[in-house]
Amino acid sequence: MGQLIYSAIASADGYVEDEGGNFDWAAPDEEVLAFVNDLERPVGTYLYGRRMYQTMLYWETAHTLSGQPSCVREFTGIWQAADKVVFSKTLRSVSSARTRIERDFDPGMVGQLKRATGHDMTVGGADLAGQAIKAGLVDELQLFLMPVVVGGGKHALPNDVRLHLELLDTHRFAGGAVFLRYLPKSA
Repeated sequence: MGQLIYSAIASADGYVEDEGGNFDWAAPDEEVLAFVNDLERPVGTYLYGRRMYQTMLYWETAHTLSGQPSCVREFTGIWQAADKVVFSKTLRSVSSARTRIERDFDPGMVGQLKRATGHDMTVGGADLAGQAIKAGLVDELQLFLMPVVVGGGKHALPNDVRLHLELLDTHRFAGGAVFLRYLPKSA
């Protein structure tokens, strides 16, 4: 059975995007991306909301850009090799291989997918991750806190849930980012 992991890059004050919807401050440097690659290698399926999927579509063609550092080329391969499930009521078609659309987030279906797979899965997008956290489906949280305060925007974690977290690991990066890995425990 695979684990469902919520991995997010957030500001030090806990936002995945600022009040204007921007997240350019969240771009990982090469050291952080190489670390992310190590975490993503066992992932075989990405669960996305529509907006996160549209953001991640960059990786479908990133290999065509010349001069990319090796960590970017590596993440491109990892992303392209994984299956993707996009939860969206409005998206009519997908623009990447190995991708399907589900109209509604169904905790039962996601639980079945977890039980049926032999690899890890991630849930991307704060809103979708919030639904998965509330449903008790998330087995691990991986948060990258960037050295920036944005003062408001979209929270990395849902407001209306209470979880106790067990700290499993931390890592500090030269550029000031911090990685926190948690095991959620029901309150």
